[in-house]
Formats: sequence, structure tokens, C-alpha cells
Amino acid sequence: MALTLRAVGGLTTAEIARALLVPVSTVGQRISRAKQQIKASGAQFQLPDEAHRLERVAAVLHVLYLIFNEGYTASSGSALQRVELTTEAIRLTRQLRERLPEDGEVAGLLALLLLTDARRVARTGPDGALILLSEQDRRRWDTAAIAEGIRLITETLAVAPIGPYQLQAAIAAVHDEAASSQDTDWKQILGLYDLLGVLAPGPMVALNRIVAVAMVHGPQAGLQQLGAAEAEPALGGHHRVDAVRAHLLELAGDHGSARAAYELAARRTLSVPEQRYLKSRAAQLGPTTPA
Repeated sequence: MALTLRAVGGLTTAEIARALLVPVSTVGQRISRAKQQIKASGAQFQLPDEAHRLERVAAVLHVLYLIFNEGYTASSGSALQRVELTTEAIRLTRQLRERLPEDGEVAGLLALLLLTDARRVARTGPDGALILLSEQDRRRWDTAAIAEGIRLITETLAVAPIGPYQLQAAIAAVHDEAASSQDTDWKQILGLYDLLGVLAPGPMVALNRIVAVAMVHGPQAGLQQLGAAEAEPALGGHHRVDAVRAHLLELAGDHGSARAAYELAARRTLSVPEQRYLKSRAAQLGPTTPA
């Protein structure tokens, strides 16, 4: 899988490691072992038999998902987005959909990418600054991509076994269908995250679910669950945990603690646009109190 990421997405080993939430050395070792296995076995590109097809397709979908994510929110650098990666991921997923029209998860991934990419233009201001979903001008969203994504996921959920990509697409559809941030059906989103946590548990799923918990049951409920999620090794020291904590503390009215969490998140991220956004949020909460 890592080899495919490098060939198709043009990602570095460090970017792959950040996407997988593992050390860079681990990814390097995986790539080295894969190269050695290919060389030793004389492996060739050919269509797998039915027994191996589902496993192979799942790996391809995961690669495309990671490529898109790195393009949608670059893990480092001066630009928030790398459009060449998101465009390529969508193009390749469309090709896979044409070849596997009955596969519900292929359709689910394509719907997810379309529904997410539909918001891309509204995610940054004229100066490249990050604009959160709740603050975006929804008139700038790509209505054609949203309509295609909603149609695709609606048709797929009705006929295919439910899978993780379909659930993520359904969550994206709920966001995209809301006329405003205030109109977002967070109860439905929380229910979808509960299902996703059963089908495909993972640290980022848990973190996103906590945001939904906070939006439904209040920021204190989210903060209580955040401590447990932070114990997950993959999330230890991750800037997104600090950013979520800062957001929930701000909602709870604890501006001093929120400011400190925003500042910590800004120090931990390698993305310049994210750093600027997080620092601006901290500044909006007032000056740091001298020790």
C-alpha cells in the first residue's frame, strides 16, 4: 500500500506516516520490506482471483482515501490544500467505480470525496487563511458535486451492505444538506458516528465523534470523553486533540484554558495555515496572562 501511495499520490514517507498515525521509521521499514518481497517473489501486476479481490479493493480504497485527505488538508507546508492530490484521488475513484459498479464501498468513497471536495473553495479566504466548516459561505459550495454525492450515497445505502465509507459519506451529506451551521442535524451525525465506531473504530473516528457528542450533549460531555481518547497512542501529542479541546473549552466559556490549548495546537501542527488559524483563535480570546 505504501508503494502505491508514493507512485500514485507523490507523497513523501513523512506524509504517509502522518496519514497512518505511525512513526516515519515504521513506514520506511514497511516500504523496504515490500520492495524486498516484490523482488524476491517476482510479483507481477495481474487481476486477483475472487478470493483476494475484496482484500485488494479495500487496500486500494484506503490508499485513495489517504491521498485525498493529504490533498484536502495538507499535513505540512504553506498551503492548506493540494488540489492535484484531491483531483487525482477523485479521478481514480471514478475509474474504480466504473469497473466495480456493484461495490457499495467504492460508491461510498466516491460519494464521500465528492461531498467533501464540494466545500473546498469555501475553506480558505483570499489570503489563504483557513475557514472552518461552521464559518464557511455555503453559497460557494459546489452544488453539482453535492447533488451527485447525495444521489450516489442515497442509492447505495438502499441496496448495498453498509460500510465505513458509506457512513462517512452519509455524515458529509448531512453537513452539506444543512442550510446553515445552526441547521446541522448533529443527532443524526452522532448516530452515524456510533455506527462507524462499531464498523471501523479508530482514533480519528473517536475524535470526530467527540465533537458530535459535544454538539448534542454540551461541551463538558465532549471534554470528559476527550481525556480517554487522548490515551490512544496514535493521538498522544497530536495537534488535532489540542484543537478539539480548545474548541470545546471555548464553547464551555473557559477562555483562558482554551487559549492555551489553541496555542499548543499551533505549536504542534506543521501546517502553516493551521498554525495561523489556531494562533488567531487564541488571540481572539485575549492576551495571555503573565505568570
